[in-house]
Amino acid sequence: MRDHQFNPTGLESMKRQSPHVPVTPQEIIEQVHEAYEIGITLVHVHARHNDESPTHEPEIYATIFDGIRKHCPDLVICASTSGRVEQDFDKRSAVLELRPDMGSLTLGSLNFSSGPSINAPRTIERLLEKMEQFGVRPELECFDVGMINYAKYLIERQRLKPPFYFNLLVGNLATAPDDLIQVGLMIRSLPVGAWWALAGIGRAQLRANTLAILEGGGVRVGLEDNLWEDDARTRLATNASLLQRIHQLAAIFERPVMKPATFGRLGFYNRLARGQG
Repeated sequence: MRDHQFNPTGLESMKRQSPHVPVTPQEIIEQVHEAYEIGITLVHVHARHNDESPTHEPEIYATIFDGIRKHCPDLVICASTSGRVEQDFDKRSAVLELRPDMGSLTLGSLNFSSGPSINAPRTIERLLEKMEQFGVRPELECFDVGMINYAKYLIERQRLKPPFYFNLLVGNLATAPDDLIQVGLMIRSLPVGAWWALAGIGRAQLRANTLAILEGGGVRVGLEDNLWEDDARTRLATNASLLQRIHQLAAIFERPVMKPATFGRLGFYNRLARGQG
């Protein structure tokens, strides 16, 4: 298995839905540290206010980053620049000034059941410009083949430069489903040499993760995408239980999990942020 992306908390899951969702900086840091001990390659970070609502405030992100770097010094950190709750460019891009290793970049607008994620072409290009300015690698989030096509357009214009890391997300109602044809088409459509991880939303998580392991790709897993252990939704998951299940599957298929430092040496590592530049 190439890499193991850990997504401990997203924008919407609340404690009332599951007590296992980490929302405070300390909870996030502790669960990332636990995941690091189990074995992950990179962490995708969202931040929350005290009332559990999502935030792009750099001060809160800085606290989380500092804690992760203290306990997990070689872990690759990816910060969210999501357009689901914040459209002001300066606010949603402020976290990039903290120089995380990577920053999420959704390559198009789309609908979720709870509302839209708005990512206009000019916003995408401005985020790329700011990532380049602060030495942040883009994590290219694609929910269908059209977004992959847009990535190729940006590559042709030399707005996107290698190495390319794609996060392919399936199972959302309004975008690509988690069937074999759609997943295979997305993987086949990627630029030559691109790295990729596969994520499944809700019930699609385990299926997508298994397909990724079978195909030798990366896995994205965590409570951001799925709160449940079972398809019938009778047992709430923890981040640790979801990770341990993936490690069991990886062992069955003889797919060892890549180390963070190995992933970083491939170009997904901000040397300046680590004081090594």
